[in-house]
Amino acid sequence: MPPTEKLKEQVIAALCTIVDPEFPINIYDLGLVYDLEVTPLGVVMVRMTLTAPGCPVAQSLPDTVKVTLGRIPGVREVEVEIVWDPPWNRDMMNEKARWQMEML
Repeated sequence: MPPTEKLKEQVIAALCTIVDPEFPINIYDLGLVYDLEVTPLGVVMVRMTLTAPGCPVAQSLPDTVKVTLGRIPGVREVEVEIVWDPPWNRDMMNEKARWQMEML
């Protein structure tokens, strides 16, 4: 496996440790991460959204993502872009998140 792909897997695993406060489900499974790019130089670019524009963690969640991903060996820089288009909806959750949501 190329080093970039291995690093991307580590980034995804780290994103899965960040839980959305509104729904106790991680932001990756919840479908909040719209795009993820990892360069060979260790730059990670995350394009993501929040469950709602008035989300109480709108200010802190991007920083949490930056700090969490920045702890991964090989990650040199983390850029997080918050976008609102397309708006998040429950159809964006993966099957694991849908199952977890049913259990709530």
